[in-house]
Amino acid sequence: MSTNSKETTQELSADKENLDSAESSVDANPESTEDLSIPAEIPTADDPSSRVKKKDLDGAGFTIDEFASLLSKYDYNFKPGDIVNGTVFALESKGAMIDIGAKTAAFMPMQEVSINRVEGLSDVLQPSEVRQFFIMSEENEDGQLALSIRRIEYQRAWERVRQLQKEDATIYSEVFATNRGGALVRVEGLRGFIPGSHISTRKAKEELVADFLPLKFLEVDEERNRLVLSHRRALVERKMNRLEVGEVVIGTVRGIKPYGAFIDIGGVSGLLHISEISHEHIETPHSVLNVNDQMKVMIIDLDAERGRISLSTKALEPEPGDMLTDPQKVFEKAEEMAARYKQMLLEQAEEGEDPIAVMTV
Repeated sequence: MSTNSKETTQELSADKENLDSAESSVDANPESTEDLSIPAEIPTADDPSSRVKKKDLDGAGFTIDEFASLLSKYDYNFKPGDIVNGTVFALESKGAMIDIGAKTAAFMPMQEVSINRVEGLSDVLQPSEVRQFFIMSEENEDGQLALSIRRIEYQRAWERVRQLQKEDATIYSEVFATNRGGALVRVEGLRGFIPGSHISTRKAKEELVADFLPLKFLEVDEERNRLVLSHRRALVERKMNRLEVGEVVIGTVRGIKPYGAFIDIGGVSGLLHISEISHEHIETPHSVLNVNDQMKVMIIDLDAERGRISLSTKALEPEPGDMLTDPQKVFEKAEEMAARYKQMLLEQAEEGEDPIAVMTV
């Protein structure tokens, strides 16, 4: 055996002797071992005495109820239809990211930024801007809410339009398009329609684009999304402010129908009903009148609500039937006959009769 093998054997023997000596020392002196057990005075996790009781919080500065109330302030419960304050923190190509205090940033699509057409988000929003937003839907699968500014503007626009209608206001709006049925305008950002029968102008309908027209409200219906306006009513009302029943005016025949003729009197149209042309019976207005005829007529009724002016030549006839046999005589004596007619109405009114009823007899 070599010298190195002898030395290794001796070292292993010495290590064994040292280990046996250490174990004997521990067994002989048990008190010298470090005590690693849990002290009895420390309660375990399943010990009921280790749980905090409500009374233990009495001196904590607030109660459990107060703590729950505090937490509820941060328990956001967003619902579709709510209007909330939000802060713009990012403008993207398809919309804006808005912080409304929810667990995830809310998103507002580009098409919801305004009731009006805009070129880009920056036309309406700026980073860090704080404003109100309308919640459109529940959270999606990512916990994100969809917002809108357009819905808020839409609601407020209808409120404003209803108020304008209630006040019977006259508004001015620009025609942005025409179609087969009439013209299209925008009122408070809402799309409005003017029926062709309520457009009173000598221009061709297609030439009205970019013109600003005075308008009155005919129909305001948010549920059906119907906003109908009248140009004719606005003009009639303006003209009516300068007209009065019994007044004689010069007009031009613009159209003839089986039931009467439409007479242009200074930019507005009045109806000369077939029954008001003459005291004599007339089969058709075409037998007495022609388009572009100029004539004198008397105003017998002004209906501002419906935008209608009723006219008469019968009341101007010196003798019954003169409109059929001598219309020039009616033209020449129109003011004289109108003065007599007014006097008759005044006398009838003093006697307690309805002057309008008398006028239409």
